[in-house]
Amino acid sequence: MNEFSLSTLFIALAVLLLISGFFSIAETAMMAVNRYRLRHRARQGQRGAKLALTLLAQTDKLLGVILLGNTLVAAAAATLTAVITKRLFGEGELALALGTIAISLALLVFSEITPKVVGAAYADHIAPPLSFALAPLLRLAYPAVWAVNLVVRGLLRLLWLSPETDPHGKLSQEELRSLVLEGHYFRGKHRAMLANLFDLDSVSVDDVMTPRSQIEAIDLGAKPAALAEQLANSYHTRLPAYEEELDNIVGIIHLKQVLRLQHADGVDAERLRTIVRPAYFIPAGTPLLAQLQHFQAAKQRLGLVVDEYGELLGLVTLEDILEEIVGEFTTQSPSGAETVQREADGSVIVDGMSPLRMLNRRLGTAFSLEGPKTLNGLIVDKLGEIPDAGAKLRVAGQAIEVLQVQDRAVKVAKLLPPVGRNPPSALQTSGEQASSIG
Repeated sequence: MNEFSLSTLFIALAVLLLISGFFSIAETAMMAVNRYRLRHRARQGQRGAKLALTLLAQTDKLLGVILLGNTLVAAAAATLTAVITKRLFGEGELALALGTIAISLALLVFSEITPKVVGAAYADHIAPPLSFALAPLLRLAYPAVWAVNLVVRGLLRLLWLSPETDPHGKLSQEELRSLVLEGHYFRGKHRAMLANLFDLDSVSVDDVMTPRSQIEAIDLGAKPAALAEQLANSYHTRLPAYEEELDNIVGIIHLKQVLRLQHADGVDAERLRTIVRPAYFIPAGTPLLAQLQHFQAAKQRLGLVVDEYGELLGLVTLEDILEEIVGEFTTQSPSGAETVQREADGSVIVDGMSPLRMLNRRLGTAFSLEGPKTLNGLIVDKLGEIPDAGAKLRVAGQAIEVLQVQDRAVKVAKLLPPVGRNPPSALQTSGEQASSIG
């Protein structure tokens, strides 16, 4: 290279460093690009995204051409540096050491760290344009890349490693849930709704049903006046109908059809039987996601939950399942009274039959959902007996005081605020809890 001037050699060295930087930025950008976003752009017709996906489908060959090119360029840069060092300082050991240090620093800063940082930060923008340069390089260097990959695959087989393993395989449900909760793709209510949607398969109808003791049903054996009064004051649009006892369910009555009877000949048991529709029964323990699909397939909006012996346990509606996804539509109980009443001192008065999932969601408590489903069940399970009014206990860090006991169950309880905490922030409001998952 004696025929080339020093300025020409320095320009050639700079070009080699740039080419090495190109391979480094290409390697990082192609490996760090968001493949889901890339597929979306490819479906929209972007040529660069389609080409990038084609290259990523053969990752071994893509990495082969990038690393082969980078290795050759780095070797050429080292050789050129040795020539320049010899021209400037002679053939001494000190000159050789200085040249080695200089080219190492130059490759590290200009051809490795800086390009890779840029490639990682802007992978989604850089990868598609780079694909137009990498594709012809891959075709040009295919014989050499094929030979190198042949050796690599043989080595991987000796190590009992599969080169066909997809590092970007399908995500599990828990991984997707973590992506929703921890990622920056969704915020606020959207994040909470998506996370709740993933939870539907792990939550059963037992967790959200209205318990048997709170089911509003109509006894067809009652007097016509009592029937008319109950139907007129009903909070619901559909009511289970039974005879003599609640386990003897006759069917479901739709209040819209009751209006037609009232305008005609009045309401009595015989006329109500003519509009009773067959009841829809749900086995206990059915996951909410499966039940949502069953409701859709059967075109039903209300189901009665029964155990393995056919005994009635509770009632589930389509709205109950939707509330698990989007949050509660209303905070009012069928009786019109608040199931959660906040006090000035920061404590909260709650109905003993309040579901623990609802309390966790609305108040930010951390009650376990593995055992009892209601606050009454939790208190009785914790104490091992039916408590008297005034009894106090602490569960999952939450202090509870029993206020009223009726019919062998806790009717009303008070959730006490943590000691030393200001009343306004003692328990979360439903709005603050919108993005948390109960």
